[in-house]
Amino acid sequence: MKKGNAWALLPIGIFVILYLGLGITFEYIMGVSMGFYNIPIVVIFLIALLVACLQNREVSFDQKLALMGQGIGDKNIITMLLIFLMAGVFVGVVGRDSAESVAYFMLSLVPARFAVCTLFLVSCFVSTAMGTSVGTITLLTPIAAAISTTTGFSLPLCVGTVVGGAMFGDNLSFVSDTTIAACNGQGCKMKDKFRTNFAIVLPAAIVTLGLILLLSLQSDIRPMEQHSYDLIQIVPYLLVLIGGIIGINVFITLLIGIASGCVIMLSTGAVGFSELLKNTGTGVSGMFETSMVAILVAALCALIREAGGFQALLNGIRRVFRGKKAGQLGIGLLVGLMDISTANNTVAIVMANPIASDMAKEYGIDPKKTASILDTFSCIFQGFLPYGAQMLVALSAVSMAGLELSAFDVIKHLFYPMMLLISSLVFMFFVPDRKK
Repeated sequence: MKKGNAWALLPIGIFVILYLGLGITFEYIMGVSMGFYNIPIVVIFLIALLVACLQNREVSFDQKLALMGQGIGDKNIITMLLIFLMAGVFVGVVGRDSAESVAYFMLSLVPARFAVCTLFLVSCFVSTAMGTSVGTITLLTPIAAAISTTTGFSLPLCVGTVVGGAMFGDNLSFVSDTTIAACNGQGCKMKDKFRTNFAIVLPAAIVTLGLILLLSLQSDIRPMEQHSYDLIQIVPYLLVLIGGIIGINVFITLLIGIASGCVIMLSTGAVGFSELLKNTGTGVSGMFETSMVAILVAALCALIREAGGFQALLNGIRRVFRGKKAGQLGIGLLVGLMDISTANNTVAIVMANPIASDMAKEYGIDPKKTASILDTFSCIFQGFLPYGAQMLVALSAVSMAGLELSAFDVIKHLFYPMMLLISSLVFMFFVPDRKK
């Protein structure tokens, strides 16, 4: 067993203390709205990187710069950055109106009694197509609040349904930054990770749908108001979803989605050419912080690895988690702890990637399985965080609708993350891996 250096993990500890400590102070002590998201995460990572540079005096600063350059220049990091930016362009092109068309079209097909069940399916579809849970929640929570108000369904049930469905797509989508980060960090194809993941999420989604249906049948409801929609705006989402499922290269898939979105949005007069260009810029800029975090984390991890920090962590995990199945649980808990610390599942995956990769080699875990565990457990933990972006955005949207709701009321109705955790553990410990 190689000797590790636990002190090399100090930069991660500094990051956790500053980010989590300031976030809790702002959000719960000072009462700052969206307190966790007022903290400049890039600055906190820069401080952690500075601490890493001051450690390991045996390596000169020039050598440390070279190590950071090697970490940032890794093929998986470069690929991840390019996909982040292209996914931003896609979201900017198709815009909010397209996703609303998807939502209202599906809701128009069912009786009011099954509105919440449909809301879950809509949330799953939109989040899978858009690749963003926060975007899905921002879009659909006002619709959920309207369904609750007009039909009489429980507001926590409607909002919890949207949050759960949003985490479905965050975990599974080909254009989700969590999927991109997990697959590129572990060096596996997205279609392979999708197939591994789908077997886990499908039972969780079916059971969730059954629970929502059971509660819906017990509720007293009123008829639901109808809204207009444009079916042609659904096409880009469908093309991206189909392209990802059949295994077309992710860059080509995104280009198809972007091209079709541009043609449809311009030909239907939904936007003008100048506005479309502006929207692409807005979409890309929305990925800048995530891209910068990926760069800083790659540099930070390169220094921590060189100093023996990851080896020390691996040695500790070996002593606690013995065997392949326990190792899988160790990877899940690792990314979960990172997510609790950062309140950002993409950042958690990026931070956990190099350690998880070493653990996967140590325990003989397939890269697609490792990517699936990282993505799934990060989404499970993120869904439950009362200070996570998903929950804060949902509560903010409810408040803007003139209603009041507590995070803990919503948490009790997060059936999908609960079922996903159970399904993940069942597949991890009781379902044997398929033979290659």
